[in-house]
Parts: sequence; C-alpha cells; structure tokens
Amino acid sequence: MKELLLLRHAKSSWADPGQNDHDRPLNSRGKRDAPRMGRLLRSEGLVPCQIVSSTARRARKTAKAVAKNCGYEQKVHEEATLYHASPEQILAVIRGLDDAAARVLVVGHNPGMEEVAEELSASICRFPTATLAYFRLNIDSWEALSPTSQTEFVGLWRPKELPRD
Repeated sequence: MKELLLLRHAKSSWADPGQNDHDRPLNSRGKRDAPRMGRLLRSEGLVPCQIVSSTARRARKTAKAVAKNCGYEQKVHEEATLYHASPEQILAVIRGLDDAAARVLVVGHNPGMEEVAEELSASICRFPTATLAYFRLNIDSWEALSPTSQTEFVGLWRPKELPRD
C-alpha cells in the first residue's frame, strides 16, 4: 500500500509582468496558504516520507513552507520535469520514486496536477492553488502506478474551505 499526496503550488505573484514564469514568487495569499496546508498534513497525521517538487520558484517555496509546517525534516527533492508537466510526465516521476517512501507529496502545476487527480479519483477535481488531494494506492511499488491502479480517493482540501488559523 502506498499513499500519494498531490499539491498544486500556492498562489503566485504576477506583480512583475516581465518576470520569467519559472521565477515567479508566492504572493501574500500563497505565503499564507502554503504553511496552512503543511499544518493540515500534520494535524491529519499525513507527514510525507518524501517530498518532490517542481523546480519553479513558487512550487519550491510552497514545498518548503509545507515541509516546515508539517514537521518534515528531510530534503525536498526538486524535479525539473514537474514544471508544467503533463499527467504522463507526473506519473513517470512518481513511478521513479524509491519504494522505501510509503507516503509521498508531489508539488506541481495545473493543468497536470488536476488531470492526474481526476484520473486517479475517476471524478472531477477542481484544483485551485494550494489544493491538496490524498490517495491510497493498492500497489507495493511506485513503479506499478497507472491510471487503472486500484485507488481510494481519501480527501481533497482547498485553502478557502479550511477553517481560519
């Protein structure tokens, strides 16, 4: 049994219209929501064994804020192919994970994250910024993950729907 957490990066800033997309930082809402999602993971008993993030600044900052606030004390792994990845690319990254990690958090971007969540849940999952989806997968190895894997869609959390801190 494996557990997969999918998190779209928190809200980013568009204050500098000439800024490279990869380098956009979090805005004030993103800086508020990312730690909230980390505290949610801690309170739900869902601290990941491994965190893998897109290399985009907004995703890395989200992953680090979540890690700090959920009690994750290892290195956040950065994966360049998660930057604006297709569902197939996201699944390929997950399939390459170390099987020693029973629960993994992947931080990435839409539309890919939303599409993977929809494939695994067999339902429509609206995925605004900082949305977190939780799946239990009936697989023993990450390599075995496919859209047809037996999956339990456990939960979906959006920052706007959480109680205020």
